[in-house]
Amino acid sequence: MDNPTEFDSQARSNQLEILAEKVLTLAKTAEGNTLEILAVLRILEQLHQNVRESLFQQSLPDNRQKLYHLLREIESKGGWPYIPRSSIKALMENLEKESPELPEELGQDGAGSKNKD
Repeated sequence: MDNPTEFDSQARSNQLEILAEKVLTLAKTAEGNTLEILAVLRILEQLHQNVRESLFQQSLPDNRQKLYHLLREIESKGGWPYIPRSSIKALMENLEKESPELPEELGQDGAGSKNKD
């Protein structure tokens, strides 16, 4: 490794792997506790948003050539990072599959209200 950025990149990659293992271990210790796992997911989402809105946006290229190289790098290394959210509707559909006899209060839209016409 003659290039110092390669070393920095490898060291950073190792740090990220260690961090990911710690987060996964934390989530596994909460297995079966939905609220604790939800707290871990919320922290990860908040961290993602904070890094994206502050550090990442400030570091974006200031010309087309640099932007082009960044986009090629993103494309070649796995795409844009995204944290999907489960929707209430998806959660209700999964619940309905397991237990088709949902209470009427949940209504058709799964939002806890009956349709009033």
